[in-house]
Amino acid sequence: MSQFVAATTQEAIALEDAHGAHNYHPLPVVIARGSGVHVWDPEGKRYYDFLSAYSAVNQGHCHPRIIEALTQQASQLCLSSR
Repeated sequence: MSQFVAATTQEAIALEDAHGAHNYHPLPVVIARGSGVHVWDPEGKRYYDFLSAYSAVNQGHCHPRIIEALTQQASQLCLSSR
C-alpha cells in the first residue's frame, strides 16, 4: 500500500497550502497519528485531542473494537452503489 507521510509539520503545511482549498485558516498543527485521547505530530510531539465532543471521535482514536469491525466489514464489501 502506498502511503504519504510528511517528513515534518512544515512540509505538510506547505503542501496543504499549495494544493488545498483556502476556505478557512487552519491551526498550524499537523496530526500524524492518534491513539485513544492523544495525537502526535510528525516530530513526535504529543497533544491531547480535545475534539472528543465531536461524535466521530468520542470513542478515541484507533479504538480496537472499531478497527476490528471496520476491517471485518472492509474485507467483505467496501463500497456499493445504489
